[in-house]
This record gives sequence, structure tokens and C-alpha cells, in this order.
Amino acid sequence: MTALPKVAFIGTGGTLSSVGRDGLDILDYTATGERLEAEEILARIPETRAVAEVVAVRYRAVTSPGVGFSDWRTLVLLCERLAREHPDLAGIVIGHGTATLEETAYALSLTLTVDLPVVLVGSQRPISALSSDAGLNLVAALRTAAAPDSRGRGVLVVLNDEIQAAREVTKTSVARMQTFRTPDFGVLGQVDGPHVRYYRRAERRHAPGTPFDIRDLDALPRVDIAYSHADADGTAVRAFVQAGARGIVSAGLAPGMTTPAEAEALARAVEAGLAVVQSTRAGSGVVPPTRRLAELGILSADNLTPQKARILLALALTVTRDPAALAEIFSVY
Repeated sequence: MTALPKVAFIGTGGTLSSVGRDGLDILDYTATGERLEAEEILARIPETRAVAEVVAVRYRAVTSPGVGFSDWRTLVLLCERLAREHPDLAGIVIGHGTATLEETAYALSLTLTVDLPVVLVGSQRPISALSSDAGLNLVAALRTAAAPDSRGRGVLVVLNDEIQAAREVTKTSVARMQTFRTPDFGVLGQVDGPHVRYYRRAERRHAPGTPFDIRDLDALPRVDIAYSHADADGTAVRAFVQAGARGIVSAGLAPGMTTPAEAEALARAVEAGLAVVQSTRAGSGVVPPTRRLAELGILSADNLTPQKARILLALALTVTRDPAALAEIFSVY
């Protein structure tokens, strides 16, 4: 009998771990405050034992709005320790709430030190719900982490039988099952029962081997997001400068622009020494590095969403403040 691959499962909480009042509680389940730890999730989904030898790793079961930099740093160190303690480890799965799953996935894709497949997984319905997607999502994530073809692809996100790249994927719906999508490029692959199939690769660089080492950092440089809208007068930008931001990401109007008043406030921020990056609230498409942006001293976020541009800018500011070097980082990662 062939031995099953060994996969570590880190449970950070989220909907996948949540227990509602009953099987029909699919919206207000967080009100119970009950969330399962990693080993308790695995006990509820015994099918996981058929696809991998799963090492349950307790973390802290929280809702994903409470996940941020300190967790990213701790997860980097935890993955490093697991790889060291289990040299036969095939991969790592991290259970995560869907609200900030894409941000954790992208942060880890830029900062991990391990050369193992790391897969983030969540669910749209709590583990207690009728027709919950938690079980199959976790099984698919374990299969993906254990698949040899998953190596060298960066951090992956698996839900709804689809494999997405951490840099590219975003949550697009509050409650629908097919919420995690890659608008510009589509999925990397699919999980059909026991079959993990890939059809393309993400081209941008990823960990390990990036210059972004957060293991000894207490915090990232403050970077805020200014969301543009009709009549925006730059008040948010000025407030972020006053609050001590070292960088600002503008979630601009769909062409990658802002209102004139907001553009003036962003230009003043650049003059004050802040790094400013222009993204778009559209959720898709590249912000072109136009002459207008160059004249204002504002960099392009390429096709990163505002929330991911914020992560990359904060990490980039740990290694450089040179505008040309920052622009190169956004073109590479």
C-alpha cells in the first residue's frame, strides 16, 4: 500500500471553522462565536484522512478581518518550522477566512522562505451548514498541496475546485460559491476528484528568494489606500499624510485617474516624500504609466488591486525608497 503524502494543515479560523446555530444558518453564523481548531475541523471531515497524512497545527481561530501583518510574519515562521521539523512534508494548507484571504495569500507569496507548495483555503458556508463547501474545499486544497506539479508556482488559493494564483485572485461576491476569480487571466488549474490539473503558470516572481524578509520586523511601513470617487477633494490623502503614512495607494477611477483635487493632494504627498502608487477601483486591467503620472511622481500599480498594491508597496519600502527601484518592483512582482 502506497503511503499517503504528508501535508500540514494550519487552522486560522474563518468561515471554514465556524459553527452556526443550525444547518440553515449560513449568514449570521459568526454570532455564535464558535470556531473549531485545526484538529477539530479534520475530525468533522474524516475524508481528509483518505487523501493525505495530515499534520494538524493549531494557530488561533479568528475571523479574517482580524488577520494582518503580525499573522503573516508568524505564518512565515511557522511554515519554516514545519518544513524543518518534517523533512518529508509535501506541502502546507492554511485554512483562512475569505474576507482577507487574498491579502494573506499575496503577502505570503512575497515573503515565505520555504520551497514547498503552500495553499490557502476557505469556504463560503460554515462547516455546520447544510451543503457546506468547507469539506470539499479542504480536501481539494490538501490534494493540491500534495501534488508534485504544485511546486514552484508560488502560493495558491483553492476554493470551488479551482486553483488560483495568490497575486491574481480576488473575492468578487459576498455569498456566492464561485466568488474567488482571476478577472484578467482565469484559473491556473482545477481539482476534479483526485486529479489536480494545471493549464497555465503565473509569470510574476514570488517567494522564496524575494528581497522581502519580514521575520524580524515589528511592523511594515504604514501604507494607506485612498478610494477615489466623484467630487473626491483629497481630504483622505491629506489625513493619511498627517497620520504618518510612508506610502499611499490611490484606488482610482477606472482609467487609472483621480479627480483634479485628489490628484493635487497626491502630488503634494509625493513632494512630502511619500511613495504614491496609482491603482484602480475597477478590479481589472493595467494602470498605464502615463506621462501625466510621471509628471506627478506617481507610480503605476500595474494590474494589482488596491489591497494588493498596498501590500507590495509596504514590503518594497522595507528595502528601498528610490522611485525607479519601486517602479521596477511593481513591474516584477
